[in-house]
Amino acid sequence: MQRIWLGVTVILIGLGIYGLYGYLRLEAPPIVEEEVLKPLQLTTSASAPGVTPNEIVIGSSLALGGHASFLGTEYLHGAMCLINQINKEGGIHHRKIRVIAYDDGYDPPRCVANTQRLIHKDKVFALFCYVGTPTTVKIIDTVEENKIPLLGLFTGADKLRFPFRHYIFNIRSSYYQETNAVVRYFVEEKGLRRIAVFYQYDDYGFDGLKGTQIALQRYGLSPVATGSFVRGTLEIEDALKKIQKSEAQAVIMIGTYSPCAKFIKEARARRFNPLFHNVSFVGADKLVQELGDAGEGVFITQVVPPPTQRILLPASEQYSRLLSQYYPQDKPNFVSFEGFINARVLIEALRRAGRDISREGFIRTLESIKEHYVGIGAVINFGPKDHQGIDDVYLTEVRDGQLQLLFYK
Repeated sequence: MQRIWLGVTVILIGLGIYGLYGYLRLEAPPIVEEEVLKPLQLTTSASAPGVTPNEIVIGSSLALGGHASFLGTEYLHGAMCLINQINKEGGIHHRKIRVIAYDDGYDPPRCVANTQRLIHKDKVFALFCYVGTPTTVKIIDTVEENKIPLLGLFTGADKLRFPFRHYIFNIRSSYYQETNAVVRYFVEEKGLRRIAVFYQYDDYGFDGLKGTQIALQRYGLSPVATGSFVRGTLEIEDALKKIQKSEAQAVIMIGTYSPCAKFIKEARARRFNPLFHNVSFVGADKLVQELGDAGEGVFITQVVPPPTQRILLPASEQYSRLLSQYYPQDKPNFVSFEGFINARVLIEALRRAGRDISREGFIRTLESIKEHYVGIGAVINFGPKDHQGIDDVYLTEVRDGQLQLLFYK
């Protein structure tokens, strides 16, 4: 694990890509309405579903309401602030990108229904920016059966990576990579041996739990305790009692922001103060907000660097500027920054695919992307048998109410 403290990390990342700044920079746009449009009837024939002479229609299902609404809303806003700007400049090959986004409330059946509607009624070209493991794993068969590309998912689930899926492209690192990074840090750097797992009782939680178990096995260890909660609830009491009784030195947490915040605050109130870690899906900025003073010292692994480094990271500067123009009510955060990076990959692939675009051609184009810089230091690499673009993990810690970068690997 490469250990690089905050100042050195940001400088190295920034210097490695700063030469691209002028190329990547866009002129500041005026404030406009959000371009997530209602479905329209496609009246012109084209080479692929969702493609007309004037537009490319992309579909998304994500949590825009309910207990995980921060995640879906911010993820979509991050992507849309760039898509809106590209459309303002004339689109891709003289086609505008139209995004149809449906709220699934982080509920698997609603996600399945939304996806069926996007494919069969709205006839979208591709699926994009889905949020969540329990939702997205339920549409794997639908995606494969309908041979439709799915790009950019806010989940690190192993099921979306293995076995290999021809139509699914992940941009972010996996939960296995996140949990491996933090276990290695806790064991090798902190000298801890007693590590517990608090997890959401569904595919998301199971994936994080398994990843932690695999990482611990490398050191001849296993979780000293595990405790779970039901998705969409704040029922963390039983899990907290079980984990506290184990005298765990650290707790790896696989959940969303509200139940994880409650667990940490309740633990601190009981003077149970192990090291707490959360994976990226928690929604780091929202977690810090809900924790308040109880957040000091909490660790969170991320899959993109801090979005606040506007001077040294071209993507962060562009993202922050466009977000303030199109969504002035939003503050830069890790979730929407990841959505923005997704949009960069989508746009690059559409540009490379050319005017005469098809779904299979789009997939071949994605697979041809190698060593592509998106302005965050890391490069995007895909291949015919490699549909995960980035493998980096960033470990952050809450200090004085702010997320500080400790290292990346």
